[in-house]
Amino acid sequence: MKFSKFGQKFTQPTGISQLMDDLGDALKSDQPVNMLGGGNPAKIDAVNELFLETYKALGTDNDTGEANSSAIISMANYSNPQGDAGFIDALVGFFNRHYDWNLTSENIALTNGSQNAFFYLFNLFGGAFKDEKNESIDKSILLPLTPEYIGYSDVHVEGQHFTAVLPHIDEVTHDGEEGFFKYRVDFDALENLPALKEGRIGAICCSRPTNPTGNVLTDDEMAHLAEIAKRYDIPLIIDNAYGMPFPNIIYSDAHLNWDNNTILCFSLSKIGLPGMRTGIIVADAKVIEAVSAMNAVVNLAPTRFGAAIATPLVENDRIKQLSDNDIKPFYQKQATLAVKLLKEALGDYPLVIHKPEGAIFLWLWFKDLPISTLDLYERLKEKGTLIVPSEYFFPGVDVSDYQHAHECIRMSIAADEQTLTDGIKAIGEVVRELYDQATS
Repeated sequence: MKFSKFGQKFTQPTGISQLMDDLGDALKSDQPVNMLGGGNPAKIDAVNELFLETYKALGTDNDTGEANSSAIISMANYSNPQGDAGFIDALVGFFNRHYDWNLTSENIALTNGSQNAFFYLFNLFGGAFKDEKNESIDKSILLPLTPEYIGYSDVHVEGQHFTAVLPHIDEVTHDGEEGFFKYRVDFDALENLPALKEGRIGAICCSRPTNPTGNVLTDDEMAHLAEIAKRYDIPLIIDNAYGMPFPNIIYSDAHLNWDNNTILCFSLSKIGLPGMRTGIIVADAKVIEAVSAMNAVVNLAPTRFGAAIATPLVENDRIKQLSDNDIKPFYQKQATLAVKLLKEALGDYPLVIHKPEGAIFLWLWFKDLPISTLDLYERLKEKGTLIVPSEYFFPGVDVSDYQHAHECIRMSIAADEQTLTDGIKAIGEVVRELYDQATS
């Protein structure tokens, strides 16, 4: 049986498919596994209780206490391709209430998760184009700061269309302690990219906070990126899966802005509803029209269950209260614990941690690691501990001659305290042994 080029692209091994397969195998395993590798959010009691309460209320009329069939009927029917109209209206009200963006329903579309959204957007703005002379030109998605999200790498229908800029790496302190670093955008390199000057960039994209590193681009960096995007008449796409206003896992001082040249992407996954597969795109009406047309072909319509759960929470601002008062503090506490455990496990060994500024991961840099982190991944898997190696997080970069891309790992901090403790203990044992063997 032979597949098309399209089929061959999506059936070959990829970083994201390996990660998801290993996570699935771990869940089925008879042996305990320290799950520090995936992006599944933590099980937070306050979050689960609110979602359960909201779910139960879906079938009950709040005024009469009797069965409410309207919510069930809505989920039993397709929405239009743009997504559930009630949820979109609630989002319009929410964003205008908190940010004064003057949105209308024409500025929002729903997708079946953020991954679905980026499949659409990267294929809308990256790939084969016709230039002003009607000649073919390939355009890339510009990633102004790598490492970036593993799930971006393989979403293009044909080939990989990324141009990426390597970061400045600054040594910084965190809570008064040494042993941390922070990535910053190298704007000199970015502004001198031939692809940008030659019109071969279709859009700029960044995640904020960044998956995998927890880096939060500063307001000044975001303003500079927005200015460059407008100068070259290309959109700025911002992935807010972990950011403002929900789940708001950001610890630094940051603000969220939108205009017609900005495309904001949100998700219900990291507030605790990953299985609902509900993504949100806020953009110019022309982009929303294109996304809706793609929804019609690929999905018929987005799922409505996540919208049904989230609508009342958006209308009454409980989704923001939950994010600010429960979700963000939980992960900030987890990050503090994980840093403490890592410092204890590795002591004076060459570990540097990216400053924890948000998201649900820590990014660990083992300077001059004697093996690649792909090999480290396999050794830790044998020890019952899953992490993600750094090599997968550099789309658009030839990592063969960039040593830093082989020395880092992404570690989730969403696990319970015992799993976090056991997993970090295993990381410490394996890494210490590697350095000791290299120096003996």
